[in-house]
Amino acid sequence: MRNGSIPGARGRVRHLTLLGAPLLREPCREVTDFGPALAALVEDLFATMYAAQGVGLAANQIGELVRVFVYDCPDDEDVRHLGHVVNPRLAEAGGVVVRGPEGCLSLPGLEAGTERYDHAVVEGFTMTGESVTVEGTGFFARCLQHECDHLEGRVYADHLTGWRRRRLLRQAAQAPWGR
Repeated sequence: MRNGSIPGARGRVRHLTLLGAPLLREPCREVTDFGPALAALVEDLFATMYAAQGVGLAANQIGELVRVFVYDCPDDEDVRHLGHVVNPRLAEAGGVVVRGPEGCLSLPGLEAGTERYDHAVVEGFTMTGESVTVEGTGFFARCLQHECDHLEGRVYADHLTGWRRRRLLRQAAQAPWGR
């Protein structure tokens, strides 16, 4: 992504990996090559996220088992946060636990009240290898935690229990993509 360019403008829209695919359950590996292939992957992630009308997307959601995610997400004050993180580490998740609606591009059309902390800090790198720290509150904190989960092989349904979990998994099994 060059300065002044629109994220994803040079990327290609990729097929989304949906719930049930083993790839979503595998922890992703660290990125070691910060070259042109990584830049192309980040562009593809943005292009795919925008095409699917999402606010975040992890690399394993488009079939790449590497630790990268992108985001274009507002916080609760409607401040836009736009960027990417390579080899992210959830350095802090705290504050108040809030149950709020959460969806996922790998579970299209579904959402469930999911508990997340209202503050998160992610540390990692840019695609050029520069250190980056991203801090989020509210909805953006939820997004950061959600994307970090993906890279560990988890989906938001893993945070659900009881009837919320049963309902979401039943809906996923009945969805056209879940059959």
